[in-house]
Amino acid sequence: MFTGIIQEAGILQSLLAGNESTDLTIRASAAFHDVALGESIAVNGVCLTAVAANAGVMTFNVLNETLRVTNLGYLDQGACVNLERSLRAADRMGGHFVTGHVDGVGIIQEWSQSGNDFKLVIDCPEDVASLCVKKGSISIDGISLTVAEINGQELVVWIIPHTRDMTNLKNARPGIKVNLESDMIGKYINNILDARLAKGQTIT
Repeated sequence: MFTGIIQEAGILQSLLAGNESTDLTIRASAAFHDVALGESIAVNGVCLTAVAANAGVMTFNVLNETLRVTNLGYLDQGACVNLERSLRAADRMGGHFVTGHVDGVGIIQEWSQSGNDFKLVIDCPEDVASLCVKKGSISIDGISLTVAEINGQELVVWIIPHTRDMTNLKNARPGIKVNLESDMIGKYINNILDARLAKGQTIT
């Protein structure tokens, strides 16, 4: 479990592809120097297990299916990736509950500056957009953000300079693919309602 508060933007050091999986090696700094073997780390919002770790250099074994359904399969060596260690019981809840299970991949349609802030417009899959509400939370490449507008399948969020500078959004531009995870509460409500309606039950 994560919160969507990015601790660092790491660098993808290498990719070693195999028949069924790929090893991703990421270089981070002091905040990740004590990562333990088997620890869960959110990489661009994808929950991955560290299979090797030494002084901030971490390797993750990523299944081909994970590469297919996330933007990890589009990354090149040297890419900037968002990193977050898992939530501890005593931690502050600065963002929202993020599971690290990506619901879909969106595409940046607009990245523009307005004053000191930045406007981010994302074209997202219909099933992800349907679970979003104005002023609700969404995870974009693992970043906990607030939905400012919903226009069909387009989501609009506003980014402050600190968030841009501390995440991979410093490299944002139209056409880039981003991982999306909608709010877990919305998914549970949607599932409960679908089950009731399938049985012919109504909501009063």
